[in-house]
Amino acid sequence: MLMVKNEKQGKVFGEAVLSAGSSYVAAVYEHRVFLNPEPRVPLSRCDALKHVQKNLDIYEEQAARAAKQGAQILVFPEDGIQGFNFSRLSISGYLETIPDPQQEKWNPCKEPGRYTNTEILQRLSCMAHGYNLYLVANMGDLQPCPVEPSSSSSCSPDGHWQFNTNVVFSSDGQLVARYHKRNLYFEEAFDTPPQTEIITFDTPFAGRFGLLTCFDILFHDPTVVLVERGVRQFIFPTAWMNQLPLLDTIQFQRAFSLGANVTLLASNIRNDHLIMTGSGMYTPFTATYHHARQGDPEEGRLLVATLPVLEESGGRTESTFSAATDSGYCQKDSCDYSSPPKTVPSSSFISSMMYDPFSFVLLNETAGKLEVCDGTFCCQLQYRQLPQSDSTELYALGAFAGTHTVNGRYALQVCALVRCAGRDSSSCGQEVEEAETKIDFRLEGKFGTRYVYPSILASGLVLEQPQHVEKNENNIVTMIHSDMTDGLVTACLYGRMYQLDNQ
Repeated sequence: MLMVKNEKQGKVFGEAVLSAGSSYVAAVYEHRVFLNPEPRVPLSRCDALKHVQKNLDIYEEQAARAAKQGAQILVFPEDGIQGFNFSRLSISGYLETIPDPQQEKWNPCKEPGRYTNTEILQRLSCMAHGYNLYLVANMGDLQPCPVEPSSSSSCSPDGHWQFNTNVVFSSDGQLVARYHKRNLYFEEAFDTPPQTEIITFDTPFAGRFGLLTCFDILFHDPTVVLVERGVRQFIFPTAWMNQLPLLDTIQFQRAFSLGANVTLLASNIRNDHLIMTGSGMYTPFTATYHHARQGDPEEGRLLVATLPVLEESGGRTESTFSAATDSGYCQKDSCDYSSPPKTVPSSSFISSMMYDPFSFVLLNETAGKLEVCDGTFCCQLQYRQLPQSDSTELYALGAFAGTHTVNGRYALQVCALVRCAGRDSSSCGQEVEEAETKIDFRLEGKFGTRYVYPSILASGLVLEQPQHVEKNENNIVTMIHSDMTDGLVTACLYGRMYQLDNQ
């Protein structure tokens, strides 16, 4: 499923500032990786290169296709060259020692003899040079530990570090950026870098880009650090396993773009067994994305789009995570969702969603007002369900404030309107992809953080642009939407309490 949306711009956390008359052509490739069938068994360097050659051949084909469509930058996914599920030992044949481009200039395509065992870097460099585009890929980096380790560095007993690494090549093949992933997700083969790396690179066509990898997007470092330093355009290789109803790939990619008021170029792996799909290019007002559905051929997908250049905020945070002014949409007590809107007493219950105990209240009427609280954190909903012929779908408003601890630890405050999987309240919070019921709504919460990411997911894994999202000086976040194109699966305000992650 390929979706290209030039969405009408409501007010979404401040205005995106464009560089006058400036645009560029970007591409991302969702890659069906050729996997090592025995990733726990070490391979010789020669055999490892034979394996990655299959994936690099696909990269070469896609680089040629992207170049023919005018792409100036092309992004490939995390783990797309060698795959995943390696041990620290078994990945060794795939690793290369990647020089730091902040310390030296090197063009692997033009100077292949400078370093040994850099065949992957050379191939990527020559792709960038041969097709005259910036190229971003992800691979493994082998770095020696310092002779005299500092107190802040923790070296492995084998005497070296292994990093999950993004590399960037300019259009002439020069290595211009190297980023070591900070937030690993069950990656036995790799080390967490001793210090968080804040890495950007400049381009002649769009200015500066920041680098993230997969799980990084959920954490303060390096993601929010880059945003608050004024970076407006991000590169995001990922190997993301989808999890509805709140963290589907395209859902959170879109939410991050809207919440941070930035452009995100996201490239994911395609692997049906691991529920990996969902790539796209998102600006605060457009979305070009692909999300495979059950039964679709398991194959790669190239996306190419013309994107506006976003002006940087000059290190100011006012243009991101900030309050929007009134845009003429209905105010708190003037939305004509019912006549008069009926406030339904909250009869809340607990149900698990995303492994967290959400407090829920059911939407038992076709229109009304609801509130649900988890402790002192409360979410309010004003809604109207549009008439449906035979729909018996059940919806619930949920709130959660606490620390998520399954497959990662991070603190949250979440307001979510979700379609339940069945007609019983115990099904609320389970995964759902389809819905028939269209709902006009106003969803609101008072958050203990200014980092809130809004999303609306419609039936068939289709994104909708909120008509209006704003945050006032008291961190009250409001999302308003109506005239849905299809049934509502999830509407979510996903707040990250970064300051509580380590408590």
